[in-house]
Amino acid sequence: MEISASGRLVVRITAADVGKRVSVRALVEHAAPGEKFTDTVGVLTSWDSGVLVITRKDGESVRIPESVLVAGKIVPAAPARRRGPSASYEELARVAARAWRPVESERLGEWELRAAGGFTRRANSVLPLGDPGLPLDEALTVVRRWYSDRGLPAYIQTATGAEGTQELLCAELERRGWVREVSAELWIGALAPAADAGDASVVALSRTADEAWLARYQRKGVSEVALKVLGGGSPRSSEAESGGGPSVWFATVPGAEPGAAPAAIGRCVVDGRWASFAAVEVDPGQRRRGLATDVMAALARQALDEGASAAWLQVEEDNAGARALYERLGFAAHHAYHHYREPGSAGAVRGNAGVGRYRSP
Repeated sequence: MEISASGRLVVRITAADVGKRVSVRALVEHAAPGEKFTDTVGVLTSWDSGVLVITRKDGESVRIPESVLVAGKIVPAAPARRRGPSASYEELARVAARAWRPVESERLGEWELRAAGGFTRRANSVLPLGDPGLPLDEALTVVRRWYSDRGLPAYIQTATGAEGTQELLCAELERRGWVREVSAELWIGALAPAADAGDASVVALSRTADEAWLARYQRKGVSEVALKVLGGGSPRSSEAESGGGPSVWFATVPGAEPGAAPAAIGRCVVDGRWASFAAVEVDPGQRRRGLATDVMAALARQALDEGASAAWLQVEEDNAGARALYERLGFAAHHAYHHYREPGSAGAVRGNAGVGRYRSP
């Protein structure tokens, strides 16, 4: 906390600091003994009518009356990472978007509107990197109309918790009644430790999601649209002509009996220095045998052969098994991401694919 020369706590932030990362201390009303103060760190997203709103790293917003402020200061945008690859939010957002392509997209300024028949929120949401070229309310009207024309609810994918993320946009959406429906985290790490961790010899790799792979995939009755997304979506013509687009790989560990669904599967997209892991799923009866690690090892070795050196993946906040596995492989959280649904609509997309559904080591 900020302390004056006289040793007293002071508030060194004002409403002019909206958009900056701050740390504040506030009095707690009716606090238990020893809990007189509470500290909050995050982005100051508004300061109106005597109330501060601070959006924390996980995307949660905290409202603090100005009258209970004890101290406050601006803090660095994000602590430096001590291990693993370095990456900006924008770089990761763009590489993640290329790994899970929609079948239809359109530009709204620097925003990308994406649709894939309702298969997963990531492929049916706006990626709002930069300026939409319109005032926000007008841009949101265009977004809602675009998705309505396709029979879909409008979703906007945002991120919090790293330099350059979208806490201010999150706050503006919430003020307009948009509902935060899903939150997860994007983790990054070096690729080599994953390649060395398991037995790749038990894993078969393919460039397509065949019937066996789909038999283990958590979403049954996969449509043609879903297969296009899984296979890489619809790359831009320039990428397709040059052969420079991302490459997609599917991993399968055969089941114990002939004709049985695979014991484990996974998906990897190799895109320059980055490899992504997704859809790592293990037969519930085959868990705790290291099969998820084997799948990741095989995919990681393929990615290394293609020149990748870093890896990323997405994992839900309550997926304890996956988080434990990824921590052992050297991954760590980079930022949180969220899907906001337009006011007054019922969700009609199916799942949040690619978030790491592996359940236990």
